[in-house]
Amino acid sequence: MTRVSRNFSDTVEKEALPAVSADVIFASSRFPNYKIGAYNHIVNVKGDPKVLSMKEIVARETALLLEQQNRLSVRDLANKFEKGLAAAAKLSEEARLREAASLEKHVLLKKLRDALESLKGRVAGRNKDDVEEAIAMVEALAVQLTQREGELIQEKTEVKKLATFLKQASEDAKKLVDEERAFARAEIENARAAVQRVEEALQEKEQIFCYLFLNVAILFYDLEELMKDVQEARRIKMLHRPSKVMDMEHELRALRVQLAEKSKHSLLLQKELARSKRVEENLSHLYELDGAEVLGSYLRIKPCSDIAPELSKCAIQWYRISSEGGKKELISGARKSVYAPEPFDVGRILQVEIIYDGQLIMLTTTGAIDPAAGLGNYVEALVRKHDVEFNVVVTQMNGVDQPSESIHVLHVGKMRMKLRKGKATIAKEYYSGSMQLCGVRGGGNAAAQALFWQAKKEFSVVLAFESERDRNAAIMLARRFAFDCNIMLAGPDDRASLGT
Repeated sequence: MTRVSRNFSDTVEKEALPAVSADVIFASSRFPNYKIGAYNHIVNVKGDPKVLSMKEIVARETALLLEQQNRLSVRDLANKFEKGLAAAAKLSEEARLREAASLEKHVLLKKLRDALESLKGRVAGRNKDDVEEAIAMVEALAVQLTQREGELIQEKTEVKKLATFLKQASEDAKKLVDEERAFARAEIENARAAVQRVEEALQEKEQIFCYLFLNVAILFYDLEELMKDVQEARRIKMLHRPSKVMDMEHELRALRVQLAEKSKHSLLLQKELARSKRVEENLSHLYELDGAEVLGSYLRIKPCSDIAPELSKCAIQWYRISSEGGKKELISGARKSVYAPEPFDVGRILQVEIIYDGQLIMLTTTGAIDPAAGLGNYVEALVRKHDVEFNVVVTQMNGVDQPSESIHVLHVGKMRMKLRKGKATIAKEYYSGSMQLCGVRGGGNAAAQALFWQAKKEFSVVLAFESERDRNAAIMLARRFAFDCNIMLAGPDDRASLGT
């Protein structure tokens, strides 16, 4: 093979066309891209190494479509097919453009071969050989270009097949989307119909419930009316045909009223009789006892003469006398002109002695002290409780008057008594032999609402209750609980008089 050298021995003028070696090896089977630079020099354009061939692009797109087909939704699959169809159309357009470019390259190669043929006839020697080699190279390029065109035609056929496949797939996807959409619309309509049926059923049940509620209300109203009619019939029947029990109750009520009137009349007669006896015995009638002789009230020594000495200058002592044996018991501490009977005095006669200048005057109740109405039942109801509370006011503590009128709470329990103010505990003691509890012996008009409580030897208080009923109930309840603990709870020196 002959190599072309740049050194010439003859004086032939250098041509503008450089020498081309016959054994040129092309790096690519594709026709090189070039452009005309300065001074008509051909400049090669470097290809992008990242540019893929049409087969690789089609293969990659097909693999991605097959890979994602299972995990795409119907709508996404249709969109993907549409994108693939657009890509196929784009590839077809590129193939058309490349075909036009290939045709232009054929024209250029033909023009270049014609120019070399014309140049061959004008040169001689080595230049002629170079021109012949250049003509052979151009012919080789034309052959390669023809082969490339065949490959492009095959790729174009494949692209057309792929475009047809993608178009058919896009149409199938659209059809599938339409079917799914119709199915979804049918499901939505079925769901709406089901919801409507449920709403109608709920409305029907609500109407049935309202109807039943109205019927129940009507039945209850009719039942109330029937009960009223029955009660009215019973009342009419009882009015027209009273039973023996009602007759007995009416008779007992009438007897109680008559007994109360007779008792009052007897009390007045006894007082008049006592006055007449004093007049007959020529005794001066200086004082008398005033007040109801019943538990919950108070008795007061009342002067009934202008010559009666002042009670503050007299020595006073109250006694209780047993109605059966006539035993006289001193009431310790009862040295005031006012005395409020306590539960121990019920059923006993009270007597007071007035001593002035050695002269003794005795006043006695006309009969025994009567119990308070309903107090026994009230105490029996309180006994069932474990702890009973009473609102009280401390008027005296350890013999010292207390100006404060704040509310305290007295707890009377089954095992102990407690006095507290708010959350602070003032006294809390179990029932014992040293504990004392009794009504206040003296103290004016409020004596019927007050009691004396000695919790222990170094602590004692006088408590004022809200009512006489609460005061007497507290005394009876505490003595009842203490008696259950084998302890007699009484006032000062009352145990000796009771024989304990």
